[in-house]
Amino acid sequence: MSNELETAAAASVGSMLTWRRRVAHDLPVGAPCANCGTPLMGPWCHACGQLGEDFHRSSWKLLMETIEGLFHFDGRLWRTLPGLAINPARLTNSYLEGHRAPQIPPLRLFLVVLLLVFLTGSLGRHSFQNFNLNNSKSSTAGSAEGLRALTPDQRAAMKTKLGGVQVKLAGDKADPAASQWFVTRLQKVVDEPERFGLVLESWGERFAFLMLPLSAALLSIAFAFRRGVYLFDHVIFSLHSLSFMGLLTAAFFILPDSIGGWLFLAAPVHLFVHMKQVYRTSIIGTLLRMSWMFFGTAIGVCLIIVGLLAVGLSEMG
Repeated sequence: MSNELETAAAASVGSMLTWRRRVAHDLPVGAPCANCGTPLMGPWCHACGQLGEDFHRSSWKLLMETIEGLFHFDGRLWRTLPGLAINPARLTNSYLEGHRAPQIPPLRLFLVVLLLVFLTGSLGRHSFQNFNLNNSKSSTAGSAEGLRALTPDQRAAMKTKLGGVQVKLAGDKADPAASQWFVTRLQKVVDEPERFGLVLESWGERFAFLMLPLSAALLSIAFAFRRGVYLFDHVIFSLHSLSFMGLLTAAFFILPDSIGGWLFLAAPVHLFVHMKQVYRTSIIGTLLRMSWMFFGTAIGVCLIIVGLLAVGLSEMG
């Protein structure tokens, strides 16, 4: 997976974990900061921000404090997730009204959920690597697993068939350069399906982030004539809504088929309640805007997938 998302999400998780500091280990007031030498006026250096704590203690104590710090989650996590699932409008309105300390920042929550989606997608029952593109259990050519299972003769035959593919960019005549580019990379996908899957997964994390500006743009159009509603409001609403969808997707990847598929029935209900209460719209107005959101999202997702496949094929060159 891409280092950018892992780094951002790791930093977000780290900020949600509370380090259980031991006051007994704090350096005394007036002691020089170990980093910049400024006399300390409290547990943190006011000049450079370094923690004024003496770590010269046994390895066992350090290990136990580290484990305790890792498993002592910030209480904001347990206040944010139930609110996101049960009362998302209250969570969003509280943030927009300035009551932000009790909950996890929306962007941080979105990054962590996005990382969780790709982790469960790689390890769960519905792995990205084994996903069948045409949703047919009998097909072998439509999935990465099927390509890996091909014999050398089958692989050669498939590459021969792909050699006849022609790309028409304008008019009825095929473009030789575009056809050569496309055929060459498709044949490399047949030869290296694992590599293509890893490329798609790596770039998929970055392309998935495009769902945020897409959602915010669609909301801006849907509420273009609503006074007192700004782009910032749409971004916060989108972050919370997409985070909930990410949690549903992660659950879908790890739960059995008989349960996971039913989870997505909660998505339109959640969006309806969320939008109606945050933007204070009527039932008809909410349904009309939801229809616009679904229509625009479907087109946007198709464009994102096409872009992802184009970048993935380009990386196979």
